[in-house]
Amino acid sequence: MSKRVYDTRFFMELFYSKNLDMRKKIEIEKMRREKYVSSVVVHELYRLTLLREGRETAKLRISRLKQSFKTISVDEEVAQLSAELRQKYQLSMGDSMIAATASMLNAVCVSDDPHFKQIKEIHTIWV
Repeated sequence: MSKRVYDTRFFMELFYSKNLDMRKKIEIEKMRREKYVSSVVVHELYRLTLLREGRETAKLRISRLKQSFKTISVDEEVAQLSAELRQKYQLSMGDSMIAATASMLNAVCVSDDPHFKQIKEIHTIWV
C-alpha cells in the first residue's frame, strides 16, 4: 500500500516535538507521494494551532498542509463507515472518521495512537 492517511498526532509531532530524531523521521515521511488527510485532521490541527499559536499561524499551517496533502472530505459513505467503526471499537468520532477514510482509500493509517491498532479494517504504522 503506497497510499497513506495521516492522523493529527503525526502533525503534532511534526510541529511540536522536541525530539530531533522524530522530527527527521517525520520530514522523511512527508516526502511520500500519495499523502492524504481527513477533513477531521484539518479541523483538529487548525484548532490546536489556534489555541497554541493563534489564527494567522493556524491559517498558514492549513494552507501549507493543503499544498502537500490531499484532503478527503467526510461524505455520506465515510460517515456511515465511521459510525460502524465507532460502534464496533468504541472510538471517538474523530478517530473513527480518520480510520474510515483510511479504509475507504485502502491506505495505511500513520499514527502512534493505540486506538487505531485495534481496528482490524485498517493497517497502521508509525514513523
